[in-house]
Amino acid sequence: MADKGRLFKPPQRNELGNKNRTAYFRLLLGNPQTAANHNPNYSMAQSSFFVNDDLLAWESTAEGVKRKVMVYEPDMMVVKVAFETGGIGAVHRHVHVQMSYIERGVFKITIGDETRELRQGDAFYVPANVWHGAECLEAGMLIDSFTPMREDFL
Repeated sequence: MADKGRLFKPPQRNELGNKNRTAYFRLLLGNPQTAANHNPNYSMAQSSFFVNDDLLAWESTAEGVKRKVMVYEPDMMVVKVAFETGGIGAVHRHVHVQMSYIERGVFKITIGDETRELRQGDAFYVPANVWHGAECLEAGMLIDSFTPMREDFL
């Protein structure tokens, strides 16, 4: 799969057991030289503990919606999602617990049978396997966090 601007490409679950995969991430995050070996575009001036937003590519997910996987490890992932006015995050569900922060904009968020209008500074929580979706009423940005990480985003 394409690198999409990430600092490194982690091993897939079938390449390492969960315990070894976690050890791999701890080793990698603690050693910038290891990160450099996994990504030829990695700059030694950039620590492996920090991610520069401008080095990451956006991925279009739907009309008026794009995302950037900012940082992740097996147990957690943080993703920026930019919406144009009218952009829709289709109703879906997943096994991951999700917590999201409204960085800017106004959104109509549906979780289960409840819908609320949320704006800059608000947040929401989605338990595992609960149907949810978003409609952007004023262009904005969500910061989503997932546990465990969303392997389908890589």
